[in-house]
Amino acid sequence: MGKTTSKQKKEESGLHYDVKIQSIRPEGTLRATATVNINNAFAIRGIKLMEGSKGLFVSMPSYKAGNGEYKDICFPCTTESRKEFDQAVLNAYEQALTQGHAQEQKNEQKQEVPEQSDPSQEMTM
Repeated sequence: MGKTTSKQKKEESGLHYDVKIQSIRPEGTLRATATVNINNAFAIRGIKLMEGSKGLFVSMPSYKAGNGEYKDICFPCTTESRKEFDQAVLNAYEQALTQGHAQEQKNEQKQEVPEQSDPSQEMTM
């Protein structure tokens, strides 16, 4: 699927999450990438929405440490803030999927309508 942008704003703890879903991939474990802007003051790029054995989860940008372990570069500090952050990203992803399906249906409906031929352009022999 191509590049899709969806915005989702969330406010529960006084934090405003502006989530943009950049791309949606219907195949594989990587389902989407996102950018989150928090309170128009801090932006996080490189967020991944992954499909795991227990369902979808949000993966923060990370680096590989010397021992082979992956470490998050940035992350929510409390369980509550992590849940709120993850929910904002998941909601934006669901909204982007819904918008994508609505757009596909519109395109299909346009294709189903047969084009009427213009008699002035018909060739006669």
